[in-house]
Amino acid sequence: MNEKKFLKITDNFGKEVIYEILCAFNLKKTGKNYVVYTDNTSDEDGNLNVFASIYYPQDDSKLDPIETEEEWEEVEKRLQEMQQ
Repeated sequence: MNEKKFLKITDNFGKEVIYEILCAFNLKKTGKNYVVYTDNTSDEDGNLNVFASIYYPQDDSKLDPIETEEEWEEVEKRLQEMQQ
């Protein structure tokens, strides 16, 4: 049985928000770590809201935005693998 993992992030207003981690992985091409996570809410169509960021294992409270198309393609590929 998989144990759920969570990520605590302080938003721009100083409020702590807890997200469930769906997956985390390293891309050798970029040397960066990525995390895909959700707040378990849904959009107006009923789809789960999912987010992805660059993360730092030594400081899991720090996230950076994914900026390149290549990185987004890799994240999307990982999400597709998870759905199967």
